[in-house]
Amino acid sequence: MSLRRGPLQAGEKVQFTDRKGKRISDQLQVAGSTQTEHGLILHDDVIGRPQGSLVTTVRAKREDQLDPDHPERNAGKPWKATRAIGGWQYAVMRPRMADYVLSMPRGAQIMYPKDIARVIQLGDIRKGMRVLESGAGSGAMSLNLLDAVGDQGELTTIEMRPEFAKVAEANATLYYGGFPDWWKVLTGDFDSVAAGLEEAYYDRIVLDMLDPWNRLDQAYRVLSPGGVLTAYVTTSTQLSRLAEALRHAEVWTEPDISECLERDWKAQGLAVRPDHQMIGHTGFLLTTRSMAPGFQALRKRDRASKDTATDIDSLTPQERAEQLESLELRDISDRKLRKVLRDLDAQVQAL
Repeated sequence: MSLRRGPLQAGEKVQFTDRKGKRISDQLQVAGSTQTEHGLILHDDVIGRPQGSLVTTVRAKREDQLDPDHPERNAGKPWKATRAIGGWQYAVMRPRMADYVLSMPRGAQIMYPKDIARVIQLGDIRKGMRVLESGAGSGAMSLNLLDAVGDQGELTTIEMRPEFAKVAEANATLYYGGFPDWWKVLTGDFDSVAAGLEEAYYDRIVLDMLDPWNRLDQAYRVLSPGGVLTAYVTTSTQLSRLAEALRHAEVWTEPDISECLERDWKAQGLAVRPDHQMIGHTGFLLTTRSMAPGFQALRKRDRASKDTATDIDSLTPQERAEQLESLELRDISDRKLRKVLRDLDAQVQAL
């Protein structure tokens, strides 16, 4: 679908931003209006103008907005005394995708733009690729994947809940001005639906679901050798289970794990400081690659004395005392400890 350029048209989604940075998103309609705390924005004042134009709110009282030349436009307008201020200016633009996904109607919680950008980059998702996605949610990740692969690529999304799939499809249709024909949305359980997909067909897989460690068999089957699997999980327990499941399968490379924290800054003259609020932890990103059939992934050897599997809380006091060394509760050799004690004794005696 072609990129929208030129004057703003009826049916488009636009974003109004005032001098304080407050943003309002709405769809332009002939004879329509957008309510703000400073009055009404009349859509007829926006349609036909270029991006970057300023529009001024009007008073919301009926007598100020009656159109004697077109009486049919006077029906159904939102006349509210609480919106009777007017005279406030807004800049009107087509929304960036990051703005659109944060303002679009949601059926499920969306992934933040800071995480979506890393999925695209670290997952190495590029134009012309075939991508399999689990979980459409409200369509935030799907929209970015559609843009990344382009109409020369292919995106297949498996969504468990049909109502969420409809929300994602509607948001994509509004964004593109029509349903993207390089997107296929399938509903049902991931394993059941993926079982009907062609083997080694997809170049990349993106998993955003509750239990990705239970979906690795089908993911490996439909992913081409060397393909990248990117998983997004929100808790450390999910992260641990997924990482260990990948290692246990022995057909995935050692996973790379990271998270992203975002903080805005204020810069006005010499007053440069971080914002008071930030977007902290939202989720962990894990990436790994599939080995060719018949080959086992290489693993870094752990030190023999390091035990990362035993749960210390499950041991009796006697067992805990016997296994202090194997649990590696201290990272210091006996020789070094004796030296530290000698040095401390010397310093104490010198007091």
